[in-house]
Amino acid sequence: MRRCWDVALLLVLLAKCACGRGPPGDAVSDQSSAGGTLPHFLQEPEDAYIIKSNPIRLRCRATPALQIFFKCNGEWVHQNQHTAQEYMDPNTGLKVREVMINVSRQQVEDFHGPEDYWCLCVAWSHLGTSKSRKATVRIAYLRKNFEQDPQGKEVPIRGMIVLHCRPPEGVPAAEVEWLKNDELVSSLDDDNIDTRADHNLIINEARLSDSGNYTCLASNIVAKRRSATATVVVFVNGGWSLWTEWSQCSVDCGRGVQKRSRTCTNPAPLNGGAFCEGMSVQKSTCNAPCPVDGGWDEWSEWTECSAQCQRQRWRECTAPVPRNRGRACEGKTHAVENCTGDLCTQDGKMLHDVKPQSMDGSNEVALYSGLAAGAIAVTVLVISVTLYRRSQSEYGVDVIDSSALAGGFQSFNFKSTRQGNSLLLNSSAQPEQTYSFRDSVGKELFDPLTDTTAKVQGSFTAEYHAKTYPQGLASPIPNNNGPYNSYRTQLKSTGVFGHQGGRLVMPNAGVSLLVSHGAIAEDTSWEMYMLIDQGESSETSLEKCEILLGPEVTYGPPGLSLTSPVAMTIAHCAEVAGENWSVRLKKKTKDNEWEEVMSAEDDSTSCYCLLDSGRCHLLLSEPGSYALVGEPLSDGATKRLKVAVFGSSHSSMSYSLRVYCVDDTPHAFQGVVTAESNRHGLLLEEPKTLLFKGNTYCLQVSIQDLPQFPWSIKPFSTCQEFSFSQVWSSNQQPLHCAFSLERFNVGTSQLSCKISVRQVKGHEQILQVYTCVEEKEKETLPFLMQTDCTVTSQTGAKAFKIPPSIRQRICATFDTANAKGKDWQLLAQKLHIQRNLSYFATQRSPSGVILSLWEARHQASEDLDSLASALEEISKIHSKTSAQSPSETQPDYNQ
Repeated sequence: MRRCWDVALLLVLLAKCACGRGPPGDAVSDQSSAGGTLPHFLQEPEDAYIIKSNPIRLRCRATPALQIFFKCNGEWVHQNQHTAQEYMDPNTGLKVREVMINVSRQQVEDFHGPEDYWCLCVAWSHLGTSKSRKATVRIAYLRKNFEQDPQGKEVPIRGMIVLHCRPPEGVPAAEVEWLKNDELVSSLDDDNIDTRADHNLIINEARLSDSGNYTCLASNIVAKRRSATATVVVFVNGGWSLWTEWSQCSVDCGRGVQKRSRTCTNPAPLNGGAFCEGMSVQKSTCNAPCPVDGGWDEWSEWTECSAQCQRQRWRECTAPVPRNRGRACEGKTHAVENCTGDLCTQDGKMLHDVKPQSMDGSNEVALYSGLAAGAIAVTVLVISVTLYRRSQSEYGVDVIDSSALAGGFQSFNFKSTRQGNSLLLNSSAQPEQTYSFRDSVGKELFDPLTDTTAKVQGSFTAEYHAKTYPQGLASPIPNNNGPYNSYRTQLKSTGVFGHQGGRLVMPNAGVSLLVSHGAIAEDTSWEMYMLIDQGESSETSLEKCEILLGPEVTYGPPGLSLTSPVAMTIAHCAEVAGENWSVRLKKKTKDNEWEEVMSAEDDSTSCYCLLDSGRCHLLLSEPGSYALVGEPLSDGATKRLKVAVFGSSHSSMSYSLRVYCVDDTPHAFQGVVTAESNRHGLLLEEPKTLLFKGNTYCLQVSIQDLPQFPWSIKPFSTCQEFSFSQVWSSNQQPLHCAFSLERFNVGTSQLSCKISVRQVKGHEQILQVYTCVEEKEKETLPFLMQTDCTVTSQTGAKAFKIPPSIRQRICATFDTANAKGKDWQLLAQKLHIQRNLSYFATQRSPSGVILSLWEARHQASEDLDSLASALEEISKIHSKTSAQSPSETQPDYNQ
């Protein structure tokens, strides 16, 4: 049949050629138009791809040509399948013939040959035939799965990053582009980036800005495909700064110690980079030369008696010469005396040759007046010293031991004591109290124990007696040594939690514990507790250079079994904005010793530590006692102090101002409030925050602008001082000093002055005191108590800000690995949790743990703005990606 079709086609062509001969004139015209050449193709068929089920069109155009036919896969295409047209080329005047055919997907699929489906054109003229090039027709496609996905990497800064990508099989072959955080990466804009023909992405020298989520994007005329996301983290290993200069020797004389330090800030470790190895502080022994005081040598011999009746002699301070800060010799190096037995006066005349001069009455009056004035001055001085010693024996500067303030806590609120603010010190009714710790035997809670001797250093140094008070407000434990010898206090909150989870809160202490939804198995419940230990176990076992930054917190019970960690929040007093602190988390062992769990700057898979400006949020899996400690790395290390002034009357004529300096944590300051509540003390000024630097300088407290006429203060007590070590190592125990004032008149009721609390070569805070003494004496309630901190435990949905249904939807979305990078790592990034991500990777539900950490950080806020903003950003990324790949769908985060 094919042979018959070829013969028929040939006969048709011969017939047309015979008809074309016609009259002679026409033959001449055709020959001239042909120019004596074979057909020339102006357009040849091109390779084409069939997309889905859409046919493609092949086109041929030739001149001069009497006929053009397509031949596909060695067979002629039927004439009925050709579409032809002719027109005259205006430039050459030759006839141009154009022929087109359609090729369908079915035709290509039905062809089974050793090569691809192909077609060519054959053009005829009266001189012969011409053939075009072969054009192949293929069905276009792109597989879904990449032959090789890029893999995440962690590389050091300035290291080389190589991300491999082998796109899916496709026709035509896919072109590859790289995306970083869904933005196109171009090697044209950055010489540091090289996108190779083998589809790999090479970053020659890694920079911090190169960290991100990288995706390989493969595309051809059919579709686009995205590879799995590869997270690249560029980390910086810490490097030591230069050593500081050696400090002075610790002693002035003999063998001592000197040290120098360095910090891990050159550069500081970033993105999980290794912390510097080695010591941050280096110590060395030193020998300080002892001072040698100077000594006089022997006097020289007297000189001869001069014409002025004088002789002289000299000596030198060379036996020995003063060295090493030793004192110089006291006395004169030169001596002059009369060598005639005082018989020689001016001009060398002998005394018996000079006539005596008479004294007038005025000289005698001056002599006796001077003697009388001296006698009166000596008498006044003796009386003053005697009165001062008697006053010192009656009372001294009142400095109370800070251990008195470590006891029970009550809820409180305070306002500024400005004139007209009746809410600060007045209250018509006793508010509800969350916690109240009182002596079970009704004994005065601040009975003095033994007297101790302390010193106040200011413009003078004086000894005085201070009273020490018991450390705690719990019921006393009797023993053989006395009825009130040992005190120990524990603040405790308890609650029963089930599968729904909940929250434990220690009122007014800045401490809370969050048990996430699902952490406890269904049909199971645990009675959990959280307590603050106010004993001295923490501070006594700290390293020499470490201080306690917050309260020691214990949660339990032991043996608690949870499927996800609890989120514990502890308030701290360190200023962590700079790189001046090394903050560590410690846990108490079975031997009652403290061991380091982790550093806040390090990565760990056993627990997580997130340090905010005033709070530390911990993710813990093991019950026990935990404490947050800090080691200063430089003199720039700063901790926050809360300073406050309280007042009360001792008698009708005396008034006491008590100034407290305590670590700036709610738990520590609550001890001050409880102590003053039992003393009926009144808060006279809103407490203020003072930044105390670790520069070894002391803290000074002074009273200023006190009116001298209506009020008086004991001599030499206007300025008091705490040493640096007392303040720096107070370990949550308050420091306290007092100013005792006396008024001259019972009618004096107004007291106005300033209290200055300042660190030498540091910061200062001014507490303004303005109060009416008579009104305050009538008041019985010192403060307004808080009424919003009475809830100690919450269970179920009311304990969380995120509704359970929303939480479950978020976890279901982000816990599942997603090819577009919309996984829990993106959620953590948008919630500003960008370090120690390896911890979350080990959790059963990384998104759930991240949300628990968010709940702990935002428990004081009233809305979900930060979480909503993060999900909105992720939704925008999702919408952008969905627009690029409409065939793939993802859930809506904002539902």
